[in-house]
Amino acid sequence: MIETGDFEIDNRLVTAQETEEDAALEGGLRPTTLAEYIGQDKVKENLAIYIEAAKRREGALDHVLLYGPPGLGKTTLSAIIAREMGVNLRITTGPAIERPGDLAAILTNLSPGDVLFIDEIHRLSRAVEEILYPALEDHAIDIIVGKGPSARSLRVDLPEFTLVGATTRVGQLSAPLRDRFGIVQRLELYAPEQLADIIRRSAQILDIPCTFDGAMELAKRSRGTPRIANRFLKRVRDFADVLGNGEITEAIARTALDRLEVDQLGLDSNDRRMLNMIIKGYGGGPVGLDTLAAALGEEAVTLEDVCEPFLMQLGFLSRTPRGRCATALAYRHMGYPVPANLPESTDPAQMSLLDDPA
Repeated sequence: MIETGDFEIDNRLVTAQETEEDAALEGGLRPTTLAEYIGQDKVKENLAIYIEAAKRREGALDHVLLYGPPGLGKTTLSAIIAREMGVNLRITTGPAIERPGDLAAILTNLSPGDVLFIDEIHRLSRAVEEILYPALEDHAIDIIVGKGPSARSLRVDLPEFTLVGATTRVGQLSAPLRDRFGIVQRLELYAPEQLADIIRRSAQILDIPCTFDGAMELAKRSRGTPRIANRFLKRVRDFADVLGNGEITEAIARTALDRLEVDQLGLDSNDRRMLNMIIKGYGGGPVGLDTLAAALGEEAVTLEDVCEPFLMQLGFLSRTPRGRCATALAYRHMGYPVPANLPESTDPAQMSLLDDPA
């Protein structure tokens, strides 16, 4: 982990958080229309209807909230919405808007119909949020002019615009802000077949020879996230150039990701260390988060925000009031005998992971 001010950046290969390298890579790979956008079919179908209806009414699209794990394409969708509506896109982030005046400056510079995209919108301060409420409902903001007894409120009218908010933690949004979004869409993790299509599209744009089997091998280990899949494509290209003839095949992809310590399900060394410690060090749990963090030499927040979510999605980890516990699936994946008192998973989708990672 790299500390930068009041937050941390996960520098693991399998992190879904955007890095500077990802931003440079993804810039040329982002689709520009809904037709080009791969996956998230339900979200695309709904957005297509909302956009067409708004265009027929010759008005702005209703405010949109996109939420889900990082790296699934929320920023890309905001750009597509603006392009499909034929308007300008303004991009900012919740932490960047520190004062109400910052937001007021952005809002007053919007043109009619423009799309304002706020990433990490859950990190807006309460004072900034209060400026946003009338802007979303009444297309106006109230500015306080002067100080003390002579202070007065000045209402400034705004053009009709569309706010697109993106968040990975929708539960941290205040209810008043959440209720002001007319369109709320959740982005789901991608299936390996969809990720393989994304990888092959990216490989074509980057002029990287890649077979279908090679793309599928990368997709299976990409944790359902396009950002990770594109990162793998760039890393594995180096192995293909040195160990092969430049083409990413299934064998090259498997060799490269094995060397990068990413297993068939997308778990890296940190994920396996965590499971190993719970199973071998604490008899499968329960074990408290702080105790586990101390044993692994990691920050508790790192385990909770970076490792745990994916392990829980796979059904390898459960959280109880007493602490974290490894499941029967985790024992099987790590190669340990399953204790007799530990119930097996009854979810066919989870059971099939160990038989067929695809």
